[in-house]
Amino acid sequence: MIDVLKKWYHRYLSEEESVLLLILLISALLLLALVGDVLTPIMVAVVLAYLMQGMANQLVGWGLSATVGVWISTLLFTGAFFAFSLGLVPLVWRQLISLAREAPTMLEAARQALSVLPERYPALVSQEQLNQVTGMLQSEMGQVGQVVVTKGLSSIPALLTVLVFMVLIPLMVFFFLKDREVILRWSLSFLPGERPLLNAIWSEMNQQIANYARGKVIEIIIVGAASYLVFTVFGLNYAALLGLLVGLSVIIPYIGAALVTIPVTFVAYFQWGLTPDFYWVFLAYAVVQLLDGNVLVPLLFSEAVNLHPLAIIVAVLFFGGIWGLWGVFFAIPLATLVNAIISAWPTRLIDHSEHASF
Repeated sequence: MIDVLKKWYHRYLSEEESVLLLILLISALLLLALVGDVLTPIMVAVVLAYLMQGMANQLVGWGLSATVGVWISTLLFTGAFFAFSLGLVPLVWRQLISLAREAPTMLEAARQALSVLPERYPALVSQEQLNQVTGMLQSEMGQVGQVVVTKGLSSIPALLTVLVFMVLIPLMVFFFLKDREVILRWSLSFLPGERPLLNAIWSEMNQQIANYARGKVIEIIIVGAASYLVFTVFGLNYAALLGLLVGLSVIIPYIGAALVTIPVTFVAYFQWGLTPDFYWVFLAYAVVQLLDGNVLVPLLFSEAVNLHPLAIIVAVLFFGGIWGLWGVFFAIPLATLVNAIISAWPTRLIDHSEHASF
């Protein structure tokens, strides 16, 4: 056993940079798992600055100075940030409270609609089973509704924290953009001067992660706005809330679109029933999803590295579990990063005599 471990160490960790990379990976995972909540504002600012750097570079390419490009990018981001925080979020919150209050009534209507199942399919569904399921759901929905309605009164400290973050995050984004070179030089000063492995991995992943993150933000905005427009045109209740959910659903590959279809169908059914309005709004929603999957995604992510669907699902579960929503958002580029690290990891070949001993 000891000989096997020695050979494994000799093969994969004999290089100095291999040990350094392993330490960096373990440290990053520990930080995310242990103090990820504390570091969330900084991580959010870093990610947003990374996204806005592309816009600043584009402005510089058009002939503007680097300082002017940073200022314009920061002002555009700040305007969009406060428009979302002060415009869309309160509207979505009001609709969420309204939906929570109406949920028990909607659930009772669902129970009445399903009450015919025991008569039509007695071998599959009994009245007792139906009562147990609907009773449990009604109890849970009532608790959720009570929590949502009363949350605003009991979360004043959290609200103050959010207000502080609303001021700090734009400031941090600005300084990350403005002093990007200084911060990078300071960070790299802790690493060895010769780091070919880290440089190779970074050069391979930098452009891809940037393109993925910017493309995903654009996809969220387009899909969310298109869904909100469709729901508003058809007069569907809670259009802003459902549009935001549909937009955010693109963060989770494969699963998000399926999950968000449930509340959209639920609200549409209890607003109109099985009427032409229900079918028309569902058809329009399906068109939005089809255009997203077959037109928008190939257009935005044409240069993305293909990953097996199972690898994507595992990455979503793993990184989402240790980093929450941001882990889900960056699951695909992080999975690609892991794949790049495995491919680029330096290994020392074992002598033929050693290999033959196996």
